[in-house]
Amino acid sequence: MDTTLQDPLVGKVLDGRYRVKARIAMGGMATVYRAVDTRLDRVLALKVMHPALAADRSFVDRFIREAKSVARLAHPNVVQVFDQGADGSYVYLAMEYIAGCTLRDVLRERGALQPRAALDILEPVLAALGAAHRAGFVHRDMKPENVLIGDDGRVKVADFGLVRSVDAATATTGAVLGTVSYLAPEQIERGGSDARVDVYACGVVLYETLTGGKPHTGESAARILFQHVHEDVPPPSALVPGLPYALDELVAAATARNPEIRPADAAALLGAVLAARATLTPEQLDAVPPQALAAGHDNAEDRTSVIPRSPTVPRPLPVNEPGGPDEARTGVLHTSLLESGPVPPAARRRAPRRGVLTLVVAVLVALGLGAGVWYINSGQFTKVPPVLGRSEEQARARLADTGLGVRQTRREFSDTAARGTVISTDPAAGARIRGNGSVTLVVSRGPEIVKVPDLGGLALTEARQRLKAAGFEPGMVSREFSDDVDRDQVIGTDPAAGTERHAGSAIALKVSKGARVDVPDVTGEDLADARKELADEGLKVVVAPERVNADADAGQVARQSPAGDAEAAEGDTVTLTLSKGPELVDVPEVTGSDVDDAERKLKDAGFEVKEDRGLFGLFGDTVKRQSPAGGDRAPRGSVITLTIR
Repeated sequence: MDTTLQDPLVGKVLDGRYRVKARIAMGGMATVYRAVDTRLDRVLALKVMHPALAADRSFVDRFIREAKSVARLAHPNVVQVFDQGADGSYVYLAMEYIAGCTLRDVLRERGALQPRAALDILEPVLAALGAAHRAGFVHRDMKPENVLIGDDGRVKVADFGLVRSVDAATATTGAVLGTVSYLAPEQIERGGSDARVDVYACGVVLYETLTGGKPHTGESAARILFQHVHEDVPPPSALVPGLPYALDELVAAATARNPEIRPADAAALLGAVLAARATLTPEQLDAVPPQALAAGHDNAEDRTSVIPRSPTVPRPLPVNEPGGPDEARTGVLHTSLLESGPVPPAARRRAPRRGVLTLVVAVLVALGLGAGVWYINSGQFTKVPPVLGRSEEQARARLADTGLGVRQTRREFSDTAARGTVISTDPAAGARIRGNGSVTLVVSRGPEIVKVPDLGGLALTEARQRLKAAGFEPGMVSREFSDDVDRDQVIGTDPAAGTERHAGSAIALKVSKGARVDVPDVTGEDLADARKELADEGLKVVVAPERVNADADAGQVARQSPAGDAEAAEGDTVTLTLSKGPELVDVPEVTGSDVDDAERKLKDAGFEVKEDRGLFGLFGDTVKRQSPAGGDRAPRGSVITLTIR
């Protein structure tokens, strides 16, 4: 159903200028409409603050002041702000309208993206944020909803409504503004908001584009906040096996819980992203993620919220109580619920009424079970924590913290995981396991190192098979002359035989062209003689099907390829083109003409000229006779003799 029909703003004209056409989206702080600027006759996006927030004068003043600052931020990947104002209780921003969709729409439809697509989106986002950081602003609400992808493929960052100066104090206010799933730990604990909170949010966005899901989830916003503060973002390869280690490193660096070890700003993260992309192969960039990760997405926690800040660590909110999941994710988190320490599983359940509890116990007793037995069993299971990318020591400590042991450690080669780090676990991360169970760790031995085999003297096909059998990929083939190795056999490899390389590396092959041969010049020779002379040099002969006019007599060699004196290899082929004789052309009539005019006319026709003056023509200037005569046909380039008197 089109809910825009019930929206009171649709069809209205705000500030006597902006005609509201349709509602585009609704967030936690504002609603966005498609509108028309009636003065300039252009389509734009109108962001109207929710009335409850608009009633806060200080909030509105700050919103307007900071919106004016952002309007001066000119960057091709930032949604431009045209105007701001107020019409009664409606406080609005007029912004550039981008026809297309949001990154959230793409993730909801497609789930996890290929690494190339994820980086293609992230890089312009970081370029936009980098420009903002250099100008002294922090976005503070980076998430897929604020990444717009135009129909023309352009990527733009929107909603700088929470932006504020990097130098502005943030720890003195009573609330944190942002979206629960993307808040950095220091925002939650201290309200701090420098450029590194945007870096953290971009790391979460990168994780989400690579895996199709968020790193921290829970039944309440407070539970998610607790994880941000106390749990590392797991490597994306834990959900999408086969993702390159470089992408795990990017996510780990950007989402480090200690802001001091994150990239300093978006420009620094962009540099790291570009460096990581350069290490990835086309196959790694275009790897298709499992579509199982494209499950539906509940975006309740994706709305921008006003979150009261507490000096203590947040704990999970009780389910189904006032201030529970729905309220926490979309509105205000009550300060009284932000207390230190996790909540035991039993405490998360709403206490049943006394009569209901009595009934439950009675039923359990009737079934031969005690309420105490039911409670103990419910706590016997836990989930395997994510330890991928961690050292073996760190993984063991993390498992021990969860009450789990290590059954065994298995070591395997890995081209993507650093030596000594965990590749996988059995059971896998997130799997249900008894609270005192054991886990098998698979630890990287680093890339497999293999010696390049000696392929000298082998045929090219066999050499390629040997390389694959040894764990390598056949690489580029180059050919060169060799007096010792027969034609089409392998001379050697690059790197040389015996060199140690990672399994899967490409090995170049040098193949013999045979012995070097100087091609003899056989133009002008009869075909039989030319064949013999070339064969004596170890060369093959092919005769071109068509003949050409040439100075050589018909049937003789007119030209050859390669040409005489060129270098070839033994066994190479020389193509011979035979002559059909010189081209015959009409001889111009020049008898009686001035000598100069006659010579010019004959040369223009393609002939050479010879003068015969005898004893009586030393001072003459008239042609008395010519040979061949005018009107005859003669080979182009032949000599015409003129008798001068």
